[in-house]
Amino acid sequence: MPIRFPARLQPGDAIAVTAFSSGVHPQLHGRLDDALNELRARGYRVVEGECLRDEKHDASAPAAARLAELRHFLFDPGIRAILPPWGGERAIELLPGLDFAALAELPPKWVAGFSDVSTLMAPLTLRAGWATLHGPNLMDLPLKDRAFGNEALLAALETGMPPAQAQHDRYWRWDEPGRQFANRVRLLNGGAGKMEGRLIGGCLDVLASLPGTPYFDLDAFKAEPAILYLENCELAPCGVLRALAGLRLSGALDGLAGLVLGRSGGPDAADGDALGYEGALRAALDGLPYPVAVDADIGHVPPQWSLLNGAWATLEVFGEGEARLAQRAAR
Repeated sequence: MPIRFPARLQPGDAIAVTAFSSGVHPQLHGRLDDALNELRARGYRVVEGECLRDEKHDASAPAAARLAELRHFLFDPGIRAILPPWGGERAIELLPGLDFAALAELPPKWVAGFSDVSTLMAPLTLRAGWATLHGPNLMDLPLKDRAFGNEALLAALETGMPPAQAQHDRYWRWDEPGRQFANRVRLLNGGAGKMEGRLIGGCLDVLASLPGTPYFDLDAFKAEPAILYLENCELAPCGVLRALAGLRLSGALDGLAGLVLGRSGGPDAADGDALGYEGALRAALDGLPYPVAVDADIGHVPPQWSLLNGAWATLEVFGEGEARLAQRAAR
């Protein structure tokens, strides 16, 4: 499937906002409004979906309603981008109802976000050939401490490609408010290295459910060198091991040019007798014949890079814990 890249957004373009997974509780409507006003201030026309400002049973609406609204926005030629507020748990329910072959015949439009948004974006790239943008969610736009990631996201939407990005010097965690930590992207086996290939990936928690289905079949994508990137939201070390080992057993990790793992958002070992995150990575990934970068600026431990699924990427990891990511359309 040849990769096609959405045209850059222009003032006056319509951006649809729909929650095809989790919706926004009323107590967070103020933050949502701030995010929508950020888009309006940049000259865009915001089209709100009906599946947005509610949350029940871990979703914005029943699956049939979410699917109908998503299909409407995907096929509406007047919509240039679809920005869900954030991820969630239940996007997988919508995949069988989407006609990816028909979408492959349409001009691509921007779909951006992370977490459960990956459940839609990876199949859109693999089955419809749409480049999709893994980066900060819409609800991150009002957060001033996210400027590092938000600027790259907006730059990608408005120029058509993320800028070159180095790792941020600090990161922080939701469960340790007020603390910041030194950021060091590294190779799992140490040293420095470089990988080049077409990007594909997203949230490990959700994508680990898709191998063996038509929605995460990487075989054709790996006809060119490919870089798979994954980030863990909440899996404990044994869950990380099972998810990565399952991907490896499915063949998803075969034949890659490189693997990139974001900082883990899940809990680490409770004590010294339990398996830790680092041990889980080594148990699952030992012996892979290509570079494995870890602790990259991807996902649920901010800040984060913007990665364009389908873009040709070069990732350099330097021995000092620094990294540089560059992306372009052509090899």
